[in-house]
Amino acid sequence: MTNSNGTSDGRLRWGILGTGFIAGLQAKDLLENGFTVQAAGSRTPESSRAFADAHGIATAHGSYEDLAADPDVDVIYIATPHPFHHANALLALNAGKHVLVEKAFTINAREAQEVVDLAAEKGLVALEAMWTRFLPHMARIRDIIGTGTIGEVRKVLASHNQDLPKDPAHRLNDPALGGGALLDLGIYPISFAFDILGAPQRILASAAKTATGVDRQTSAIFEYAGGAQAIVDCELDAASANRALVIGTDGWIDIESTWYNPVPFTVFDNAGNVVERFEQPVTGRGMQYQAAELERLVQSGAVAGTILPPTESVSIMAAMDEIRRQTGVTYDADTQHWRDPRP
Repeated sequence: MTNSNGTSDGRLRWGILGTGFIAGLQAKDLLENGFTVQAAGSRTPESSRAFADAHGIATAHGSYEDLAADPDVDVIYIATPHPFHHANALLALNAGKHVLVEKAFTINAREAQEVVDLAAEKGLVALEAMWTRFLPHMARIRDIIGTGTIGEVRKVLASHNQDLPKDPAHRLNDPALGGGALLDLGIYPISFAFDILGAPQRILASAAKTATGVDRQTSAIFEYAGGAQAIVDCELDAASANRALVIGTDGWIDIESTWYNPVPFTVFDNAGNVVERFEQPVTGRGMQYQAAELERLVQSGAVAGTILPPTESVSIMAAMDEIRRQTGVTYDADTQHWRDPRP
């Protein structure tokens, strides 16, 4: 069985769909923690073979369709840019494969719901690869909040700001490829707010756009019953410390930079005294924990867990839809199924 420490017994066989940077990080964490990575698939045989050779993966498929049809693959990790996720996930699910889908889960809630519905119909796991949710420090934070150590949670503050490529042709700045800060960076603090406080009752959002029409920075306030708030922000052309706070009536949790990585945190009481200091080293980047959760679900016969159920991934996409509605950021997929603009 899969263990809570992020290792695997290797029985489930993984395929990697997409061979970019994030795929390499996931493959490395899988291979170093006992997971079986059976195959890779790309749009071309050359890129697939290069990726497979670089990571010691046995099989290289020259198309996504061939990877999905591989009878020696049980689970497919989808590592393409998020505009591709919907089509890639449906392809894999229709081939009978469980899927671990990179975040943002899709472009919008409609696409997310279609993926989740198909997975349920097929009795398969569709898990969003929000790797931060499954890290040890986040598990401990949920325990601390659940036992009332910091009292009633009143506020969540989280940022994700990076200085990223400014080339207008880069996918991050291209509306045809779902560019912008929100879906690439904002997904982290938004998912964190959902993790701690759940879905908001009301959202107030503001954004500034690039010359290409995507959001270069976005901020939002989530309002909850009882007055709790989450204040989240993201930016793709200016960096920050990227810390996070959870503030309660009896204390607060300070998560160090960069909070969505496996970093230490400190719990304080209202007088500023240290209640707990948490620091747990993690092997590699820590992406093995989300894969371990998927394997746990498959081996237990479940299609949804409690850490990040598929219904919540849909709800998160709906919140980002509302933020984009308020800030005037639109994509072709909002009115029709997205089509790859590349030749």
